[in-house]
Amino acid sequence: MDSIIRALAVYGFLLVVFRLTGKRSLAQITTFDAVLLLIISEAVQQALIDGDESMTNAFLIVVTLLGADIALSVVTIRSSKIDKFVNDAPLLLIEDGQMHEDRLKKSRVSADDIIEHARELRGLERLDQIKYAVLERNGTVTVVPKEGIFTVNP
Repeated sequence: MDSIIRALAVYGFLLVVFRLTGKRSLAQITTFDAVLLLIISEAVQQALIDGDESMTNAFLIVVTLLGADIALSVVTIRSSKIDKFVNDAPLLLIEDGQMHEDRLKKSRVSADDIIEHARELRGLERLDQIKYAVLERNGTVTVVPKEGIFTVNP
């Protein structure tokens, strides 16, 4: 029972920490971010195991963490307040070529990041060609070009 309580405590802690640090997709993480995740996993492993290195305990922890994740997904479907806390909402970063500086700063996304996505996904070269740029719930940036602008299909 101790393993289950430790696993749920670690799950809740990581959920809050990653929610507070912002959303990024795996495609956007840097090498340092990946190394940091490995360090975190090693530190968390010690908190989860607490001297018990049995296979049974490891399996119990994995099942508990996955069960907590499934339970959280069910709860977020049923509660919009919890869903908003866990997943946030899409955030409009650029509107008709005009940047929302406060939102960019809050989400730690630069204009260069957005124009890079615009080039890759839509073949756009300048911010004034963008009708909307939205930071989605999963951390990706969606770019909608202005009407009449030639775009490249991804």
